[in-house]
Amino acid sequence: MKQVKIPAVFMRGGTSKAIMFRQDDLPHDRSMWDRIFVAALGSPDRNGRQLDGMGGGLSSLSKVCVIGPSTRLDADVDYTFAQVAIQSGLVDYSGNCGNMSSAIGPFAVDEGLVKSNGIEAAVRIHNTNTHKIIISRFALDDGRAAVDGDFILPGVAGSGAPVRLDFLDPGGAGTGKLLPTGNPVDQLELPAGRTEVSIIDAANPCVFVLAQAMQMSGTELPDELESNGDLLARLEAIRTAASLRMGIARTPAEAARKPSIPKVAMVTAPKDARTLSGEMLSANSADVTVRMISLEQPHRAVPLTGAMCLAVASRIEGTLVNRIARRPAGMNEPVRIAQPSGLTVVGASVRRQGDSWHAEQATVYRTARRLMDGVVYVRASALT
Repeated sequence: MKQVKIPAVFMRGGTSKAIMFRQDDLPHDRSMWDRIFVAALGSPDRNGRQLDGMGGGLSSLSKVCVIGPSTRLDADVDYTFAQVAIQSGLVDYSGNCGNMSSAIGPFAVDEGLVKSNGIEAAVRIHNTNTHKIIISRFALDDGRAAVDGDFILPGVAGSGAPVRLDFLDPGGAGTGKLLPTGNPVDQLELPAGRTEVSIIDAANPCVFVLAQAMQMSGTELPDELESNGDLLARLEAIRTAASLRMGIARTPAEAARKPSIPKVAMVTAPKDARTLSGEMLSANSADVTVRMISLEQPHRAVPLTGAMCLAVASRIEGTLVNRIARRPAGMNEPVRIAQPSGLTVVGASVRRQGDSWHAEQATVYRTARRLMDGVVYVRASALT
């Protein structure tokens, strides 16, 4: 049977890669999207390699972004993110990808969806997954998104032109509340016993647990974590219980169908640790250390929305993150997050309103680059 050709762009955004589609190149019937995305990436694949598609066998490489005209007056484009589970082929729209958000503005300008001139562009992005606005600012080079620059992003070789992302009012992106349970700390009843966690929803919902509570140092590299099946099972149990507690899912089966949120992470105080490149990262260079899991896989850096949620959590009194993080010299100081690939620096503006907290903005810098464009081939049989 023949193959179907669909115009597409392949881009890196931050420490992730995704297939980028213009919305008008996809069927108006959105029930067809899942089949297209799964077939294009090469899932489901029990071998976990996605060799028959564009995916790379890692959660950070199994992503799709759809960009089209904005449905809101305060935005220039709509952006829908899809996370495709590698082995099962489940397509999850429940959260956003912060790293791929850095590719949306450059894509929109280069595709002519947004008109920009001068030396810098500012693109207002409406993320349809979270219903939040992201402002993307980046340099222009002859009317197109600049690529070359001296900004170094840990986990990405070389350097590039920085993309500034301002996530406006990031609290409650998945649940409607910055503190979904109303508490900075909760106790989850698990088969292994009661576990203390912090459940926070900023940019994406996350659940944080102390590494020591998992009998881990918190500085383990991804391969070591991936070989620890018992640990991953316990962290998935925490994620599932937190999903139920914060109202994302009503049953464990429903939580399994939404594997990308809440994200689950182990945190610890800053420690000397080696990165994936072999570099020694000193405790003095960071404010908090994190090891985050994506789709039951240890992340080789940190999901950007997870980093923003972590930064916000560090500013909220009483959370586990606040308890172990280095105290900032001032509330305007960014949060330096140690992760397996190096440091991620996040600006987090948080204020207290009586007995409640409000996250005003989270700011990060990434790089992005168009890698290939043309068409992606999908088996016609996969669409029937």
